[in-house]
Amino acid sequence: MKKTLLVLAAVFALGTAAQAQDDKSSGMSSAGMVKFGPKAGLNIATVSEDNTKALVGFHVGGFAEIMLNDKFAIQPEVLYSAQGAKADVGNGEWKLGYINVPVMAKYFVAEGFSVEAGPQIGFLMTAEDEDGHDFKDSLETTDFGLNFGAGYALPMGLMFQARYCLGLSDIAKNNSGDAVKNGVFQLSVGYKF
Repeated sequence: MKKTLLVLAAVFALGTAAQAQDDKSSGMSSAGMVKFGPKAGLNIATVSEDNTKALVGFHVGGFAEIMLNDKFAIQPEVLYSAQGAKADVGNGEWKLGYINVPVMAKYFVAEGFSVEAGPQIGFLMTAEDEDGHDFKDSLETTDFGLNFGAGYALPMGLMFQARYCLGLSDIAKNNSGDAVKNGVFQLSVGYKF
């Protein structure tokens, strides 16, 4: 809970500083312009464990888009993300809930269209099997990943994103076998104010 509060406080501080910068912006250039908004969408999640397949989940949260100039922006986000995997045989599932904090670098290749990449840290909130048994104690509390994606924003503020998060850390605690890593493909819809 302390980690969640610290993350939310950091995002709030970043947003306040970014809004102050936006208030000073002359409007002549997009440099310094900051937009905020909500986003939500579909997750198709897996783990790198043998005999597993994708589990469909969701993500929801908010973001700030901070324009550095007409072509580059930084986009920090705070998202709740339902992840995990299904067993290849039977109905077994790993249902994992994370608070993820990606920080995306965005490059606008054309009007409204961007490519993006950046690191992500995730904080494990819940871990349950198909019967509702908690196994959070057998998993690491933090997860690191690297995101790659693309997005398109309409002039009215509606935006669409597709992203893949490649897990970099072993999420299984005291693991002596192959590393178990998250992998999540996301489709998102958001709105920039």
